[in-house]
Amino acid sequence: MRLLTALTLIVSGNHLVNGAGKPVRLLGVNRSGLEYACVQGWGFSDGPADAASIASMKSWGIDAVRVPLNESCWLGQGVKPQYGGAAYRAFVVGFVRRLTAARLYVILDLHWNDTGQEQMPDAAHSAAFWRSVARTFKAGRNVVFDLYNEPHDVTWRCWRDGCGQWAGMQRLVDAIRATGARQPLMLGGLAWSNDLSGWLRWRPRDPLHQLVASFHLYNFNTCDTVQCWQDTIAPVARVVPVVTGELGENDCAHGFIDTYMPWADARGISYLAWTWATWDCNGGPALISGYDGKPTPFGAGFREHLLHGR
Repeated sequence: MRLLTALTLIVSGNHLVNGAGKPVRLLGVNRSGLEYACVQGWGFSDGPADAASIASMKSWGIDAVRVPLNESCWLGQGVKPQYGGAAYRAFVVGFVRRLTAARLYVILDLHWNDTGQEQMPDAAHSAAFWRSVARTFKAGRNVVFDLYNEPHDVTWRCWRDGCGQWAGMQRLVDAIRATGARQPLMLGGLAWSNDLSGWLRWRPRDPLHQLVASFHLYNFNTCDTVQCWQDTIAPVARVVPVVTGELGENDCAHGFIDTYMPWADARGISYLAWTWATWDCNGGPALISGYDGKPTPFGAGFREHLLHGR
């Protein structure tokens, strides 16, 4: 019971709290791979997803892992049977169980619609995806649902209400709540989740009042200055929890995130670095050069802050 209470997540005002009412910040990493390996037809994940690899992530001082998912793989549409449908769902369930056993919070993210990322969740299948995911994980009180990775090139009205081929956030909130799932729901803003300027005005209705604003930040985004964060992110963080679902820079260094992390710390804003993968850190960006947790120069800065700087 103590473990379940400690890992429960609830939105209370502008904070996430655990089952005992203690404020929680999600400080962690993205574990990319489950969004693309399956649809490319060569596996479930890029790199290991076993207990040893989770222990390596946890050694950095994290308390959360964001897991990008693929809609077509989850629903078993247009992918190899061995990597889609029931097989893919079983792999994700197993990974979430191992993360939970390691006492970590888990963010499940609709990252790719099919073979890539579209402007918005699609009207044809995204509600079905979330109904299925919500039914599967509604007992997992350490789980957060991130409704769509990076909306872009639509209006705020379309973002909330849908338009044409795109499903709005309200439809996805309703689909999840209809299953009885009570998890906090993360909603990324516009401009690849870098713009929260209209988030409070256009946020959908949630009967459980469990909405979280998701913000993505890289050194190449538009809102990449302290002044922009003060003007557009801080006002949202005074009303609802803000989780920086992706944080990174593409120069294989950590000067940019070194500016943002203390700013976010002072305002109770969560952040998860992109990404726990062994890509070229100048292009990815990537936190590690090996799945034993050996950091890239970018990852070293992030790890140092989590272990000693916050």
